[in-house]
Amino acid sequence: MFYIYILQSLADNSYYVGCTENTSRRISEHNSEKVRSTKTRQPWSLRYTEKYNTLSEARSRENQIKRWKSRAAIERLLNK
Repeated sequence: MFYIYILQSLADNSYYVGCTENTSRRISEHNSEKVRSTKTRQPWSLRYTEKYNTLSEARSRENQIKRWKSRAAIERLLNK
């Protein structure tokens, strides 16, 4: 299984959208400065996940969410 996930920074309330096979491991990497794009805004909290059978499905959904480029659109998804 593959997952898309949305993290929220507890430092500045920004969001990060990603894709992984193991959400626990990936969140740990985000919170231990192993991910360049998120290390300056930690700690991160998991806010949302969706499960997919294939990596290509998960990547497609990840890219769709990233194309929204709108905090309001992400927050509508989180509040469903």
